[in-house]
Amino acid sequence: MTSKAFPSALLRDLAAGAVVFLVALPLCLGIAKASGAEPLAGLVSGIVGGIVVALLSGSSLSVSGPAAGLVVIVVDGIARLGSFSAFLIALLLSGAIQFGFGTLRAGQLASYVPTPVIKGMLAAIGLLLIIKQVPLAVGLTSGGNTESLAGALASISPIVCTVAAISLAILAAWDTHTLRRFALVRFVPAPLVVVVAGVSATLVCGALGATLALPPELRVALPAIKSLAALHDALHFAEFGLSFARLVDPEIWIVALTLAVVASLETLLSLEAVEQIDPQRRAAPPNRELKAQGVGNMVAGAIGGLPITSVIVRSSANVHAGARSRLSAIVHGVLLLVSVFALTDAINLIPLASLAAILIHTGIKLARPSLFIMLAKQGAAAFTPFIVTIAGVLATDLLTGIVLGVLCSAALALWANLHRPIALARHDDHFLLSFRKDVSFLGKVALKEMLAHIPDRATLIVDTTRADFIDHDVRELLDRFIDEAPLRSISVEVLHAATVLPRATRSGA
Repeated sequence: MTSKAFPSALLRDLAAGAVVFLVALPLCLGIAKASGAEPLAGLVSGIVGGIVVALLSGSSLSVSGPAAGLVVIVVDGIARLGSFSAFLIALLLSGAIQFGFGTLRAGQLASYVPTPVIKGMLAAIGLLLIIKQVPLAVGLTSGGNTESLAGALASISPIVCTVAAISLAILAAWDTHTLRRFALVRFVPAPLVVVVAGVSATLVCGALGATLALPPELRVALPAIKSLAALHDALHFAEFGLSFARLVDPEIWIVALTLAVVASLETLLSLEAVEQIDPQRRAAPPNRELKAQGVGNMVAGAIGGLPITSVIVRSSANVHAGARSRLSAIVHGVLLLVSVFALTDAINLIPLASLAAILIHTGIKLARPSLFIMLAKQGAAAFTPFIVTIAGVLATDLLTGIVLGVLCSAALALWANLHRPIALARHDDHFLLSFRKDVSFLGKVALKEMLAHIPDRATLIVDTTRADFIDHDVRELLDRFIDEAPLRSISVEVLHAATVLPRATRSGA
């Protein structure tokens, strides 16, 4: 970079960092609330992702922080382990596992996960986000009387519903071509507009009287922090005093492994997406990124944060804001840290309904109907693993759903390879026997049936040029037919592929 270009690039990174901060702030708060954690936990992860991970990462434009895709795991993990502090141990262990993935150079393994499975995982996450955020969007709280339909309907707040509806309308409108023509719309992130609208609604409702004011339980509740000592007191720390028996508890390791696998998948997918939208097409080393994410999750687990991944929403905002280097991600992390001390009063005016609307909109984009239609048009080979993954995630958990989807894809691939690998075509007394793919021993039965249909004095062409492998039993059956063909006045011509093994050697031949 030339000396003349350096000031311009620096200003671009500073401006981009500010834009990403404005996108990340409501997302950190909303993901924390959806995860059942305190708002500070989301901000801690944003800070760690913006500073620690960015310093260690090899990606120039990727931005890390708490991800909506991990909300489901966090909620399930806290329920399984009994406390947030115990969950932090699992998070710390997941970071160590991720670092191990990077050390073992496992960054390329995500390429082997079938695309329908990944899309199914993301769609299932989107559906779960929508399901879990709708109650907050209508004003229902855990303490409300929601055991009966009448009690639930009575607890719905018209004001909260209005705030959520306006927020969703803003988010939907911000993505339309009509508004995207305006430079201001392209520059100002939609989540920021939603937050400003929500804060304005809180102030207006409060000014109209106590009966219309949003109660504290329907707004963000970030503790006032005036010093580093106060920040230390507000943080949750992992229970390092857990007994050895708890550390060998399989539940701890199940949560840790699930976090490590899903967080790694999301990070690697995000890296690929960022590479595609990077004007310079700079590729990030996947193994280095896994190590950086692992360190970030270990730090987050140690000081009370949420799981961290590379997040495409923030990363794309970073790219579109004109970022040139990792400095923009670091700036966004520093601004999040400053907000913990300086913006507490403003943050506590944000309605939870506004944050819920942001996550619902994220869920809608992840599970958009057009995705289901697109996969259905691709046929059963793509649509079946997609649906199996979604059903598995909804019925069990993310890791189990992914495993079921991969197994389904493998089974379909195996069936495709075993199903009708040999075809027989006829024209008068001429027959074409085509080996359309690799043929295992299971193709012996089909071949035997086809050869039985070849009449005397026929002409048979055997085309094996498209098969890289033909099982020994299959070749032996074919060789025997060729040897006996002159006895039936059958003319046989064999088209060999260079990679197909030669004729089988039979005992006594």
